[in-house]
Amino acid sequence: MTVIAVAVLLVVIAVGVVLIHRLNAQHSERIAAFHYSDALPGIGRRLRRHRRRAADMPNGDSDRG
Repeated sequence: MTVIAVAVLLVVIAVGVVLIHRLNAQHSERIAAFHYSDALPGIGRRLRRHRRRAADMPNGDSDRG
């Protein structure tokens, strides 16, 4: 009985290793396909107005502004 249990455990571990390896390969291919840092011409990052923090406000009220 224990020999069968050990064999089943080893098979389950092997299947897990293969599954993790395949998922990692898919993830690496997806990262290589999409270059998130490359900006297209004419499409840049928009300048956003940042909310001022409470420490920057003269009266410390962060609800206004």
